[in-house]
Amino acid sequence: MKRQYRLTDEELQSIMDASKPVPYMVIGGVEPSSPQENANRAWQAVAAKHGFEWDTAEDAGTGDAHDLLAEPVKPVEPVCEAIDELNEKARSK
Repeated sequence: MKRQYRLTDEELQSIMDASKPVPYMVIGGVEPSSPQENANRAWQAVAAKHGFEWDTAEDAGTGDAHDLLAEPVKPVEPVCEAIDELNEKARSK
């Protein structure tokens, strides 16, 4: 279930800035990161700080660009517990 998050002015600006194209010259056949790649990295950084899955973010519908809905990061512990249970069952056979 998605949860609402609120970005700071600086976080929102970093995403907006990362999304802008930048002029460049290709030297030695190496191109810089695309605006999409830069925006994805900015979203990943913000998501890591707030604890949500970066690729699930969407507009919260509040009319404020600072507000978004996203899936919280799933805790690792339940997965580890499930693996431990499966390993224990396999050993007992």
